[in-house]
Amino acid sequence: MLTTLAVENYRSLRTLRVPLGRTNVVTGANGSGKSSLYRVLRLLSDFARNGAVAGLAREGGLESTIFAGPGRRAPNTPLVLRVGFAAEDFGYSAELGMPIPGQSMFNADPEIKCEAAWAGPVLRPSTVLAQCSGPVVQLRGEGDGWGLVPHTLKPYDSMLSELADPQRAPDLLLLRERIRSWRFYDHLRTDATAPARTPQVGTRTMALAHDGADVAAALRTIVEIGDAGALAQTVDHAFPGSRVEIVNRDGRFELLLHQPGLGRPLAAPELSDGTLRYLLLAAALLSPRPPQLLVLNEPETSLHPELLAPLGRLVARASEDTQIVVVSHSDELIGVIDEYADEPNMIELVKQDGATTVTGQEIMDEPLWYWPDR
Repeated sequence: MLTTLAVENYRSLRTLRVPLGRTNVVTGANGSGKSSLYRVLRLLSDFARNGAVAGLAREGGLESTIFAGPGRRAPNTPLVLRVGFAAEDFGYSAELGMPIPGQSMFNADPEIKCEAAWAGPVLRPSTVLAQCSGPVVQLRGEGDGWGLVPHTLKPYDSMLSELADPQRAPDLLLLRERIRSWRFYDHLRTDATAPARTPQVGTRTMALAHDGADVAAALRTIVEIGDAGALAQTVDHAFPGSRVEIVNRDGRFELLLHQPGLGRPLAAPELSDGTLRYLLLAAALLSPRPPQLLVLNEPETSLHPELLAPLGRLVARASEDTQIVVVSHSDELIGVIDEYADEPNMIELVKQDGATTVTGQEIMDEPLWYWPDR
């Protein structure tokens, strides 16, 4: 379980150390930095797939994403962005900066300047497992010995994706696979042409796709090898007397919703945006193979107010099996999670002088955190 999220110089997140628990709810006014915190988690996950540099480029590059408020950087110091996390048994951080000017047409791409992975929740010299500074990578061997990797890293490659190896760096491989298990849902499509509204090829689906295209297969997987009772209960809580049915039409699965008083079930194209979105969230939260971390960005979008209480209870239930981060504007949803989840961690963000801070967090309240030396 992640215990700390750390970031420097990402959008309004000038310097932030956020403690994390089993169930985390991120709140705050518009523009307070909630979406930025969500994106930091996405950026960290991109390192495990060698997509961090491209991800930042899609946001406009380092110059567009770096903190632009007062005290942006001291004179004659490099422009850098730092992100990292600590868990109970592993930690990881990375630093990105601008490339040295050259002949490449990709000079707007940031470079990975430094990375570190360590054992335990706090970075210390004795706990470092792997570190790189520029192209040079060191891996800890037996005892306190260190070994240099025989080939150098390119400035756009992460050691998580390039060097994780079961023989040479088993701890790095384990860390990478854990990060790759993280799931993010912020673009579950419910529009008229959404893939979830059309029959899709059915195959066992342990994790709902990011856009919800395979919702019928995901729900059927829950029925057959997951908690079918929990699925039936959450559908009944949201739509009293209703039940979900998945039909197989020549290998393509179709979602149907049976509701009391109707002579026939409603097919996916007939469902309202809110109803379909709730079923998509149910498929994500009741996965038979829970991830290490599940992150939901404004799951209340397009939901009828009557669906917020069932959704909050569903989030609380899912947090028994996986760590959850919910970014939300909805006071009602937040209140239900607060009531039903076990010791929820409420993180309220505010912006002061252009920088995001956590409400009520003083310096002594911040989690212990150290950035690696380059």
